[in-house]
Amino acid sequence: MLTIEREIHDAIVEHARRDHPDEACGVVAGPIGSDRPTRFIPMVNAAMSPTFYEFDSTDLLRLYREMDDRDEDPVVIYHSHTATEAYPSRTDINLASEPGAHYVLVSTREGAHESGPVDFRSYRIVDGEVTEEEVTIVERYADVPDEKAKH
Repeated sequence: MLTIEREIHDAIVEHARRDHPDEACGVVAGPIGSDRPTRFIPMVNAAMSPTFYEFDSTDLLRLYREMDDRDEDPVVIYHSHTATEAYPSRTDINLASEPGAHYVLVSTREGAHESGPVDFRSYRIVDGEVTEEEVTIVERYADVPDEKAKH
């Protein structure tokens, strides 16, 4: 299950709407081992395409070095689909290289880029296998018990 603060959820949706008709992409980092996305990092879609996203390799290297320095993991890797449902494409599945990450897809099709609700879904993608997971939006993480602390 992905638990995400409303502010970060809304930032992802806004980024997807802003970049439409091109796909938007980015990362939400969080403390190593926490599974809590806390730092929103919108990225530039180097492909500048309505059907494909690609992180700029220099920006991505810089981001991973920064996360390493800050003791962070890429908790959420997100992108938008502008004309199709929020489900990973074959390309998305093949490019999924972070087995611990939540892969969030936002669909801005059929006018959702302008207003109204968007399709916001999260998946785990491991070894080519896609598993959809529940998304829980909270106002603040402080309102949610830390599941890892219970074990």
